[in-house]
Amino acid sequence: MNSVDILIKNLSSLPGIGKKSAARIAYYLLKADRNYIKAFANSICDAVEKIKNCKTCGNYTEDEICEICSNPGRDKNIICVVEMPQDITVIESTGIFTGQYHVLMGHISPIDGIGPDQINIKQLLQRLDKENIGEIIIATNPSVEGDTTALYIQKLLAGKEIKITKLASGLPVGGDLEYTDKLTLVRSIQGRLPL
Repeated sequence: MNSVDILIKNLSSLPGIGKKSAARIAYYLLKADRNYIKAFANSICDAVEKIKNCKTCGNYTEDEICEICSNPGRDKNIICVVEMPQDITVIESTGIFTGQYHVLMGHISPIDGIGPDQINIKQLLQRLDKENIGEIIIATNPSVEGDTTALYIQKLLAGKEIKITKLASGLPVGGDLEYTDKLTLVRSIQGRLPL
């Protein structure tokens, strides 16, 4: 196996990159400016060296505590529980949520051998014991694994004086019913709101 084949193989192991896309990227990189390639490779190495998980919420950060957790303007009474750090970026892009986060670093998936002990649920419970939290928003992905994780957390928190909410799910704005998948439609009907 030559260097190009190894590069293509490594690129195709990235999520969402198939063999054809990996080959396209590899050949692009091979003809790109060498200074750009060196800077690109250095930025990857630099990120891997500097980025760690926030000691409070688990978000990616270069510091011990991330910018969100250390921001005194954030609402310390609400924690939004997400699966991965990139979920925080999506929620933050709305500009509407001003609370704190907790990153699970995955979801419960028995078929993949991932149980509650393999994700950051214990750390969430420890936070709830230390901090004065009034509401937990469970923002796991709308999948079987995400729903399983949300249900597990909900059961763990039963009996605690904490309001537990979940992100609403349903039809996208501007979507047509005829193109909507059945699960989304079911959730929309079950989660319907009064007018």
